[in-house]
Amino acid sequence: MTVTPMRQRLPSQQPAPRVTADRFREVRTATEFLVGHLSPEDCALQSMPDASPIKWHLGHTTWFFETMVLEKCEPDFRAMRPEFRFLFNSYYVAVGPRHPRPQRGMLSRPSLEEVRAYRADVDERMIRLIERGVETDVDALIELGLNHEQQHQELILTDVKNLLSLNPLEPAYRPAPPASEGRAPALHWLRYSGGEQEIGHRGGNFCFDNETPRHHVLCNAYELASRPATNSEYLAFMADGGYARPELWLSDGWDVRTAQGWESPYYWERTDGTWRVFTLGGLLPIALDEPVCHVSYYEADAYARWANARLPSEAEWERAAANLPVGGNLVERGRYHPDIAPDAGNQVSQMFGDVWEWTQSPYGGYPGFKPAAGAISEYNGKFMANQIVLRGGSCVTPASHIRASYRNFFYPHQRWQFTGLRLARDAA
Repeated sequence: MTVTPMRQRLPSQQPAPRVTADRFREVRTATEFLVGHLSPEDCALQSMPDASPIKWHLGHTTWFFETMVLEKCEPDFRAMRPEFRFLFNSYYVAVGPRHPRPQRGMLSRPSLEEVRAYRADVDERMIRLIERGVETDVDALIELGLNHEQQHQELILTDVKNLLSLNPLEPAYRPAPPASEGRAPALHWLRYSGGEQEIGHRGGNFCFDNETPRHHVLCNAYELASRPATNSEYLAFMADGGYARPELWLSDGWDVRTAQGWESPYYWERTDGTWRVFTLGGLLPIALDEPVCHVSYYEADAYARWANARLPSEAEWERAAANLPVGGNLVERGRYHPDIAPDAGNQVSQMFGDVWEWTQSPYGGYPGFKPAAGAISEYNGKFMANQIVLRGGSCVTPASHIRASYRNFFYPHQRWQFTGLRLARDAA
């Protein structure tokens, strides 16, 4: 099947909708819902330096509104707990010193109750501010803060999964979801003709600065897999010695694989000849037709080489997703685990939700990219080195948070995020 270019709309000049108190409450309440399934002990622990305690997530997302918004807007601003400015700063050097990230799990105090009191205090002040009315630049900061909180909602589930996986009792965050039904549709290839196209955010609603400016790129003709790779397909790679064949691996990836002893995706374990996977619903048998998940960029790239294919560029991925509605297995479904792809006929499926899809594109600024002024400039731009772009969201991404132009990014060795892959290849 050949997909021809569609006429692209120019970026909208209409401003994004103003943030309402109801929207603020909705996002903040969604965070509390996710944490409501956890004990205070669950919320205090840090499983690894890349993860954070849930209590810290609650404090940091509140710190953002207090430091970036209330401190700017309240004439008589007074921090509820001045020491929280230090404890809950993440990487904003311009704001001041920070507690070291690898030591966040040492913060037995403040207690979870104190952090929740901090959230309640800031929420009350923020709602008063929103209802009173704010300038456009402040409204934009609030919207950024809400999207920032949605990122941390995803991280809460990702970090909790890592934490619980280390417990020998193999506890579940929530009861296991119903078993996937049906079979994955046969993989077929969709052909996209070459030529000039536009990528980047079109305007008219919120986006992060790294999605701009919208710009032209030139793509050669290519083919994209109709769905992500499945566990069954990945098991075939493993059975063919995929983890023991250096010719399939990038040099850095082979070194990491060797040093860490990778033999399967993260959270997989083999007992009595049967593969099982740790999920937010506990330890479950591998479902062969579900998308493979928790693979690094290095593993995704090695699998693609084995399959005589490659990973798509982010421009190729965005072109395929640009005119699709956002929907699918996202966090609102409550499954918190990838599901089998629906049969979409001669169309792509699972472009949104289930697993973040690795691209082959290094994370950098688009042509003409300029970070915002002030401390907010540190939000995305300072990380534009040595990371790889992922697209599409996962089963723990909020639906209102994801879009075709969204650019996630992780280091190529990282696997604890809900990351999978979709194959691409050059058109014949």
